Amino acid sequence: MTRYRMTIEYDGRGFVGWQHQKNGLAVQQVLEDAIDIFCGERPTVFGAGRTDSGVHAFAQVAHFDLVRKTDADTVRDAINAHVRKHLVSVLNVAKATDGFHARFSAKQRGYVYYITNRRAPLTIGRGLSWWVPVGLDADAMDAAAGALVGKHNFTTFRASHCQAKSPIKTLDTLTVTRDGDEIVVTARARSFLHHQVRNMVGILKLVGEGKWSEDDVNIALAARDRQAGGPTAPPDGLYLNDVVY
Repeated sequence: MTRYRMTIEYDGRGFVGWQHQKNGLAVQQVLEDAIDIFCGERPTVFGAGRTDSGVHAFAQVAHFDLVRKTDADTVRDAINAHVRKHLVSVLNVAKATDGFHARFSAKQRGYVYYITNRRAPLTIGRGLSWWVPVGLDADAMDAAAGALVGKHNFTTFRASHCQAKSPIKTLDTLTVTRDGDEIVVTARARSFLHHQVRNMVGILKLVGEGKWSEDDVNIALAARDRQAGGPTAPPDGLYLNDVVY
């Protein structure tokens, strides 16, 4: 039995998310189908991040085990040949080190969230960024983001159906930068609660609009109540950017 590690890029539109769901097609399913066609085995493909419907990935990391011995480049090319009709691409495949697990071995996950801040609506980038026509103060957003960095109870920022055992997480990085019309929110942590990044972005948008202050962000965090938080940002602008092992 050989364990393979792969890095995957995908456009989350058209998928119900990374993980198998009864209500539609998942990225995990597409990859498992491709492996089955390629070698007649159907292993479970384990991902580092269980992205939601509509969320994208620049570098999702996953692993799977095969009985058949095949060189890594052939595995990559064979999977890509069978996922061509989907917006999924296996960037690289390598034999994993002993004990490697895509999800449980991860030390840090990095997400980026793109906001297009301009009056004109999106065309080419529709579904790939959050279009916000009202002017946003990225510097104010960045200052307020600092209030969320560190170890906190993030109940205010977790989805109501989040299955995590504890709402306590350590947020390593949360920054906001602007380059022309594009605002980029960068978040890094060992792990995140369900919808945590999108809920943080939703509150930071309120700050950027001048509707909330940094103090309001602190009050919301301390409330430990989802009802005290702001809106959930749409999945369009969210990307799993990298995974550190």
